[in-house]
Amino acid sequence: MCRTGVHIIVMQHLLLSFIAESSPAPGGLLQFLPFLFMGVIFYFLLIRPQQKRQKEHQTLVNSLKTGDKVVTSGGIHGIVSNVKDRTFLLKVADNVKLEVDKVAIASVEARGDTPAA
Repeated sequence: MCRTGVHIIVMQHLLLSFIAESSPAPGGLLQFLPFLFMGVIFYFLLIRPQQKRQKEHQTLVNSLKTGDKVVTSGGIHGIVSNVKDRTFLLKVADNVKLEVDKVAIASVEARGDTPAA
């Protein structure tokens, strides 16, 4: 190896050792601070709103009674004719009833005890 090549390697080594000594490594907690910050953001932007929607849907499903007009997640409109443990019987036409899981109820159009506007 030529003499200038050795000088370049020595200069690079000295420069790298100077940089390493002048900037100490951050502490253990400080290294994980960006990940902790991202976790907090994910919680407030994704997880918490989803939990809130699930809780609202659960209260909606638990409050359904016979006579409520509902829409399923598949887009079927019907009137609740019977409430079971895990399912509903929906009347969709004359003499046509469908058994639908409770989780398939997307929204309530009108309550059975209030007159439709």
